Amino acid sequence: MSRKQKPDARGFIYSTDPDFRFEPEDEQVTNTLPPAQQKLRILLDTKQRAGKAVTLVTGFVGVESDLEDLGKQLKNFCGTGGSVKNKEVIVQGDQRDKVLQWLQKKGYTQSKRV
Repeated sequence: MSRKQKPDARGFIYSTDPDFRFEPEDEQVTNTLPPAQQKLRILLDTKQRAGKAVTLVTGFVGVESDLEDLGKQLKNFCGTGGSVKNKEVIVQGDQRDKVLQWLQKKGYTQSKRV
């Protein structure tokens, strides 16, 4: 297979068209909303985590780097580990109270606790 015909993440393997090019998907870059306009949800989740509880923060609208900064600040405030995956901030343990407190302190007024 020549370099022009390498497979991509969407499953294309081979094309008979000699002028075929893999076109990158158009990703819409959205600006990060200010904290007062963010509608974040705080959830406790144990699904597919071997019974371990994690706190999820979902609903963030904005750039991926801003979401990673938010995740880093939340993990630092709670003193636990975690990650940012699939547009969700994952904080280890049941940290809903601390996360809600931090979000309200930073101006995320429309946060909900579930």
